[in-house]
Parts: sequence; C-alpha cells; structure tokens
Amino acid sequence: MTGTLLTSFLAFMVTGVPVAIAMAGASLLYILLTGNIPPMVVVHRMISGIDSFPLLAVPFFIMAGNLMNNAGITNRIYNFALALVGWMKGGLGHVNIVGSVIFAGMSGTAIADAAGLGTIEIKAMRDHGYSKEFSVGVTAASATLGPIIPPSLPFVIYAMVANVSVGQLFLAGILPGGVMTILMMLTVAWFAHRNGWGADVKFQWPRVSRALVELLIVIAFPLVIWGAVALDVNAVVATVVALVVLFGLDWKFKFEAVLPIMTPVLLIGGMSTGVFTPTEGAVAACVWALFLGLVWYRTLSWKMLVKVSMDTIETTATVLFIVAAASIFGWLLTATRVTDMVAMWVLSFTHSPWVFLLLVNLLLLFVGCFLEPTAAILIATPVLMPVVLQLGIDPVHFGLIVVLNLMIGLLHPPMGMVLFVLARVANMSLERTTIAILPWLVPLLLSLVLITYVPAVSLWLPRMFYH
Repeated sequence: MTGTLLTSFLAFMVTGVPVAIAMAGASLLYILLTGNIPPMVVVHRMISGIDSFPLLAVPFFIMAGNLMNNAGITNRIYNFALALVGWMKGGLGHVNIVGSVIFAGMSGTAIADAAGLGTIEIKAMRDHGYSKEFSVGVTAASATLGPIIPPSLPFVIYAMVANVSVGQLFLAGILPGGVMTILMMLTVAWFAHRNGWGADVKFQWPRVSRALVELLIVIAFPLVIWGAVALDVNAVVATVVALVVLFGLDWKFKFEAVLPIMTPVLLIGGMSTGVFTPTEGAVAACVWALFLGLVWYRTLSWKMLVKVSMDTIETTATVLFIVAAASIFGWLLTATRVTDMVAMWVLSFTHSPWVFLLLVNLLLLFVGCFLEPTAAILIATPVLMPVVLQLGIDPVHFGLIVVLNLMIGLLHPPMGMVLFVLARVANMSLERTTIAILPWLVPLLLSLVLITYVPAVSLWLPRMFYH
C-alpha cells in the first residue's frame, strides 16, 4: 500500500495536477483504499499542519516584500547600486547583482526579485547595449540570492518542518550570500574582460563616496546598538535613539537607499538582541515598509496598499495550501515508515556525510526542476532529516543546502518559475532564456560546493550568536 501512495502522487503529477492537490489527492486515495483511517483525518491533519506559530511569519514577510516592490523602493536600490559599482567594467552586471543583494534583504523570495528589480535591470542593460542573453542570465542568477540572504520565506518553511531556529537560519544565510555575490561578480568581470566591456557610468568620486557613506552608516548602525547594549543600555532605547539619528541624517542629506537597506539589519539585530522573535520580526518588517512607503517617502497610496494586500492574501493562500497538503502527505510517509526505509537504505549504502551530501545535492537539483520550492522542502525534509541527524550533520547547515539547491532549480525547465518570469519580462522564448542562464550555473554550483563541504561558511555566525 505504500507503493499506492507514491504511485498515485506521481500519477497525479504526470497528468499536470497542481502539486498541492496531487499530495492531498494521493493521501485521500491511500486512506480510502486501506480503510483503516477515517477520511476526515485528511482534513484534521491539513488543518494541524498550518496551525503553527512560525507560519505566522509567512504572510508578513510576503507583504513586506510586496510593499517594498510597489513603493518605488526598487528604483532607489537600483540608483544606489549604480552609484556604488556602476563605474566598474561590465558595470550594469555588477549593479544587477548588488541590487539583488539589497532587495534580498527585503523580499525573501527569488520570484519577487526577478519580477521587481528584474524589469528595471534588464531594460537598463538593454539600453546600454548588453545582449538580452547576458541581461537575463545575470538577473536570473542574482535572483537566487533572495531566499539565501535574510529574511527568507523558504527558511521559515524549513525551520517549521525541521524544528530548528529561524533566527539561526537567517544568520546562516549571510556569509553564503556573500560568497555567492563575490562569485557572480567575478563572473561578470570575466565576461567584461572577454568582451572588452567598459564602465556604464563615469567614475565620479562625490557620487561613489556618497554611496560608500550610506554603506558605512548601515554597517555602523548594528555596531552602535551592540556597543550600547554592552554598556548596559537597554536595547530598545538604544535602537530608538539610533533610528532618530538615522532619520535625521536621511532628512538632511537625502540619502538614496540607506533606510530600505536597513530592513535586514533591523531584523537580524532585533532577533540577535532578543527584542523580538523571528515571527515578530516579520511584523516589524511590515511596519517598517509601511512607514517608509506611506509616511517617509509617500510613494505608496491607499489604493496601492489595497492591491498589495490582495496580492499578499493570494500568495499566502497558495503557500499555506501547499503546506496543508504536504502535512497529510508527510504524515502518511512517516506512518507507513517510508522515512525509516529511506534512512536504512541510505545508511546501508554509505555512512560518509560527504557522500550523503553529494547524493542529496543531486537529488534536490533534480527535484527542484519539477517541484515548487515550498512543496519540495515539505516533502524532502521529513524524509532526509533522520539520516541527517544520524550522520551528525547540522540541521541549520543542511537547511542552507536544501534551499540553495531548490533556488537553482527555479532556473530550469520544466517548472522553474524564475525562468518563466524572466522569459516574460525579456520577451524571450523559454529555449533562449534557458540557454542564457546556463553559463551562470557555474558560479551557482561552485557556491553550492563551497557551502556544502565547508560548513563553517554557514555555521560561523549562528554559533557566534547562539552559543
């Protein structure tokens, strides 16, 4: 009967049924055929699957990203990145990557990055003479940074399934995001050298120094807070004083993007100092985005706010329906001892963590081509976690590996959502878009190897803050 559960799920998928309905349908069919479990168990398990405190963060992180995307913040991020790195050879390629790093600290999803900044970046690169293929390739690769650099919606889902700290996962994504950024910028430099590209904007020291000052303010903000806390100043009081000074500076000097860039700093700082939990941090991110859009920049109208709210409700409903369907499916996988059988099979094959992680990477790269990341995390994590724990692999480190694999899968046919979004934005065929992305798999796969086999890249910051 275990074969019935898996076979019916695959049959539903092959016929084009949405993954959430495929999981729920296969579970219901299994229960009806066995006759040992009341069919209403499906409903009860689905409801209990979304009755989780960490999942409260999902709609708020989605809304924060939508607010930033619709409040004109993307233009500010683009202009800041242009001032910071646009003078380099292959400048707009570097701008594309740096802009995605900043936007990743607000959206938490790859698709929001591709659809929001991607539209601006691809048009600007085409206007400066870059080929469509290069413009689409670098945009697709940089979009994968969205869920790696905190905040991250996939990290919240993984934390719920694997029972690990969301805060630790957020901290674990910072250095890997930096590694990916460096490798992508080196790839842009290689393309620029190979094609003889120059800079896209003239180097102007006042413009560059202004961008550097903004960057230094963002870096100095958490250092000042931590220094104040070390001197026994209340963390909330220190943060409020620092924010008042920050807004005063922004009002005086009209900085381009220092306040939007502050979003991930406030999130990570608030969680590490205990001001709020990760779930409360999602609410704080929403409040911050609302304040910037409605009060400070005044670029967000009430009509736009209604549209953002409706988009958030639609996306949240989709995500939670997948979570609910995966809950009953995962419960049946556990009840039928599929997870135990997979663990026994893997451990009979190898007891080496290195070999296991290699197999996991190959599996998830394949799965990511066919399943939406949320569904893939919810299905694969319960199956693989028993082996992860038996082999002594840190679940936080494993979470980074899972999410990065699935983000790379977003760039591939047949189910890669970033691929579809960019094909539509750039008005290219899926075939041309796929070919354009292929060279950018090199820095992404190299990042995956480093993150997989050098655990310190992921674990250094969580271990420093969570003893």
